[in-house]
Amino acid sequence: MNSFDDLVALDAEHHFRVFGRAPVAFVRGAGTELFDVDGRRYLDFLGGLAVVALGHANPVVAGAIIDQANTLVHVSNLFYNDVQPRLAQRVNGLLGGEGRVFFQSSGAEANECAIKLARRYGQRHFGPDRFHVVSMLGGFHGRTLATLAASGKPQMHESFQPLPEGFRHVAFGDIDAVTGALDGRAAAVLVEVIQGENGVVPTDLEFFVALREVCDEREVLLIVDEIQTGLGRTGAWFGFEHAGIRPDIVTLAKSLGNGVPIGACWARAEVADAFGLGDHGSTYAGQPLAARAALAVLDELERIDAPGLARKRGEHLAAGLAALDGVVDVRGRGLLLAAELAPGLDAKAVNLALLANGLVANSVTSTALRFAPPLTVTDAEIDEALSIVAGTLAEFPPQAAT
Repeated sequence: MNSFDDLVALDAEHHFRVFGRAPVAFVRGAGTELFDVDGRRYLDFLGGLAVVALGHANPVVAGAIIDQANTLVHVSNLFYNDVQPRLAQRVNGLLGGEGRVFFQSSGAEANECAIKLARRYGQRHFGPDRFHVVSMLGGFHGRTLATLAASGKPQMHESFQPLPEGFRHVAFGDIDAVTGALDGRAAAVLVEVIQGENGVVPTDLEFFVALREVCDEREVLLIVDEIQTGLGRTGAWFGFEHAGIRPDIVTLAKSLGNGVPIGACWARAEVADAFGLGDHGSTYAGQPLAARAALAVLDELERIDAPGLARKRGEHLAAGLAALDGVVDVRGRGLLLAAELAPGLDAKAVNLALLANGLVANSVTSTALRFAPPLTVTDAEIDEALSIVAGTLAEFPPQAAT
């Protein structure tokens, strides 16, 4: 096995220099635990960026992958396979039925599909000018050119101009701003229930109720990006359920494969029908290996009552974080949480210290730490993590928080 220094050197020489990696190389995982190249144990309270909902090396998912790998991995979408339609049925059922699903290999691709579908629907039903997408400042939807343009992060746009046209951004949670942007060119509104990459930022649920109403009034599609929040993480199967609404299009990824790359774009049947033969496609979309993994994931998420676990464990984690010296606020829902640190504390420095002390988290902003552990995390593991956070914060001098 290569040493850590050998791996760093290989990466520096041969890989694109686009990641600011932490000083650790993980080689094995089990449940909420990770082990580095030297065999040291860590608690994973980031879950591969909210991906590993069922924990590392989940035996049910691993068994399904092994069986499918020994059966059929890939045939392309020029043919039917016996796994993809069953997975589509399951995803459609979780979203209330009366829709259709297109699979992709990532969340960005799922959002790309949603944007293309909204444009196709708008132009087919209302004319060629109906292609604009209104999204939220602070939102993040991916790194393809279109999903980057849809993301409300101007600092990420500068290096890649000119971006595709037809995207506008308004303040998250401001229904008047959204309404003002919905002119005759708007085809859709694209929104996250919780802005994960912006610091785990929720907004009032009443905003989503009003958003559904104004989209209906203006005949504009409502697209909800559930890439990070979907499949139980917030304490409901989907984050939008907290507001009691139903979108026209929903995008999923992350937890759907528990680490196997797969995404999905669901749409109401009438909306999905805007795509005709050849309007969209993907070589790997819904291939048997990924689809079989996702079926196993959904089986397990339902078996363990993932939303119920997220609610219960999330309350435990949130309460414990809120009680710590050096934490001034905790936000989010379920097991997607951020701890806002006291003024003067640098989240990046604290996060590196947490890693050194055996806890994997994320400095999602300069002042906040993100926690998104597997939904299978135990109360004992939460207590251990809270002890590590408390001890780590105590390492920083009191004047740092003044």
